[in-house]
Amino acid sequence: MEIKAFPFQTPDWSDIEAETHPGTTGTATRKIFQMGDTRIRMVEYSANYFADHWCHKGHIIYCISGEMVTELEDGRQFTLSQGMTYHVGDNSEAHRSRSANGCKLFVVD
Repeated sequence: MEIKAFPFQTPDWSDIEAETHPGTTGTATRKIFQMGDTRIRMVEYSANYFADHWCHKGHIIYCISGEMVTELEDGRQFTLSQGMTYHVGDNSEAHRSRSANGCKLFVVD
């Protein structure tokens, strides 16, 4: 990843408007801060969230709280809980996530 030049910033996440998107079940609420080609997000999955699509985008994800399960298209599953990260490159392995009890994530992509 190349993080291109941009000025020093300290976004106040409480000032960023949230967008809510439905999953197959539950919702994903996202706050997005865009810096050129780099997108930084705070994402909260509700209880019983299940993604409505396979994602091919690369991410670096840090789990702030809660727990989620990420399934790869080949059937493997990985649990991400508080304090853990996961990393996947663009077009590397299609993935989708679900959360039984909800979680809060910090995502860079």
